[in-house]
Amino acid sequence: MKTCISDEEGHIKREVEYDSNSHLGGRHMIDRLMEVIATYDHIDAIGISTAGQVDSETGTIVYANKNIPNYTGVKIKEIMENRFRVPVKVENDVNAAALGELTFGAATTVSDFLCLTYGTGIGGAIIQNSKLVRGESGVAGEFGHMITQSSHFVNSGSPLFYEDVASTTALIRQAKQMDKTCTDGRKLFEKLDQGHPALEKVLHAWTDEVVAGLVSLVHVFNPPMILIGGGVMEQQMVVDMIAAKVQASVMASFSKVEIKKAALGNKAGLLGAISLHRQ
Repeated sequence: MKTCISDEEGHIKREVEYDSNSHLGGRHMIDRLMEVIATYDHIDAIGISTAGQVDSETGTIVYANKNIPNYTGVKIKEIMENRFRVPVKVENDVNAAALGELTFGAATTVSDFLCLTYGTGIGGAIIQNSKLVRGESGVAGEFGHMITQSSHFVNSGSPLFYEDVASTTALIRQAKQMDKTCTDGRKLFEKLDQGHPALEKVLHAWTDEVVAGLVSLVHVFNPPMILIGGGVMEQQMVVDMIAAKVQASVMASFSKVEIKKAALGNKAGLLGAISLHRQ
C-alpha cells in the first residue's frame, strides 16, 4: 500500500509504502491505513484507489476476490469520514488510474479513451467526455471477461476469458513451459535480451491474444486512444509490437486509434486517488 500527501496539481510529498498484509482481511487494511493517515498534520480530503469492484457513490466494496478476505461489503467512505471528518472518495484501482492518466498522464490531450492494465488479470476503464463510464451497476469496463476464443466454449462448455489468455499471468505460464527460470516478467525479458527463439515465439503468440481483444474494443468504441499498462507494458518494444499488430488488423476507418503506454507507472494509484477530488 502507498500513501502520500499531495496538492491538487499532483505534487507528491511524504510518500509512505508498506506491506498491505491483505491476507489479514479488508478491515485490517483499512485500520492500518487510518493509522498512517493519522500521522499527517493536516488533510482537506482523502482519495482511495483500491482493488475490487467499488460503488463509488457510497464508497463501498461491492466485490473483492480471495486475495483480500472479508473485503466485500466494507464501507470505506463511511469509516474514513467518521474518523477524519473530511470528504472521502473511493474508486476501483483501474478506474482511478485512468482518471490519473486523464489528469496528469498520457491522456491529457484527449477526452475519450480506454485504459487496460495487464497483470494477474486484465482490468479496464472507459473514459468518455472526460468522465468514467460506469454502466448500470457501476462496474463497466471488465474487459478481462470478454470471450475472444469461441472454440474453448464450444468444446468444453465453459468460457475462456480474455484475461485467461492475454494477462501477464498467461504470458508467464506459457514462458515457464519453455524455460522454468521464467518465473516473472523481469526474468523473461532478461532471457529475451540474451536471445531465446522459443521465448520470442511465446511473446509473439501472447501479443496476438492481447491484440485480439484490443481490435474488438477499437471496433466497438472507436476511441482516439487506448492506454495499456502493467509491468510487461513497461517494455516499449512490446507496446510497439502490439500497436503495429492492431493497426494491421483494424478496418481502415478505425486506423487513427493510438495505442500508447500508460505514463504514470507505479505512481498510477497515488495520482489516480489524487485526481478523484479534481473530478
